[in-house]
Amino acid sequence: MTNLKDTCVMVTGASSGIGEACARAFAREGARLILVARRRERLEELAADLGAPSLTVELDVRDRDAVNAAVAALPAAWRDIDVLVNNAGLSRGLDPLHQGDHVDWEEMIDTNVKGLLWVSRAVLPGMASRDRGHVVNIGSIAGHEVYPNGNVYCATKAAVSALGHGMRIDLKGTRVRVSNVDPGMVESEFSLVRFHGDQERAAKVYRNFPPLQPADVADAVLYCVTRPAHVNISELVLWPTDQKTATINHPRGIEDAGRVMDPFL
Repeated sequence: MTNLKDTCVMVTGASSGIGEACARAFAREGARLILVARRRERLEELAADLGAPSLTVELDVRDRDAVNAAVAALPAAWRDIDVLVNNAGLSRGLDPLHQGDHVDWEEMIDTNVKGLLWVSRAVLPGMASRDRGHVVNIGSIAGHEVYPNGNVYCATKAAVSALGHGMRIDLKGTRVRVSNVDPGMVESEFSLVRFHGDQERAAKVYRNFPPLQPADVADAVLYCVTRPAHVNISELVLWPTDQKTATINHPRGIEDAGRVMDPFL
């Protein structure tokens, strides 16, 4: 799919951050967008701004029955999904496992793992039967390394990595491609959600160095999808230049520049 004009692209978690950036990137390439998220008002605003054919679907990916119903109810012109971007996901809390909140755990597991499964299970049969399509799963460096107090979130992103590789293997015999795109720190609503709306704490996460922007991740997604048909980018990991691991970075432009700092403190 080196030419994305008129292709049908479904993006989950499209109301903000990486999902919104992906929608904008695909719209610029002439794609038609199925925008999926829980916040309908934001979806409608995005659709109006894209300047591309768009269908908004208010949906909580944690609800398997709702996911199945939403995919089954797509209008005929929108049923042949060429690209699925499994972006919906979140982190809640940053606590030692023995002090963690089971409500936070369940929300992360239900969204990051089960939600990805429910949407993929609903969309992939159509791709397989048409012998074409591309699934891009938005993972994280957290799926590659566990950092202090990241326990359950890291586990869910490790699951995303494993599921992506499993999809690629299981689709043997079809021309459906699967890619995992795993970014480091991205400046978005991620930390605000993680810290339950604590804006001051969330802002500190991005104070040390220039983080990735959602558009950077969208550019990586677009790269994966626009390779020639015989090329499958299985995994693409991208970091801010000054971030070396989840907790090691090189601060710039602040009073304690040069000191290794934990961005989560």
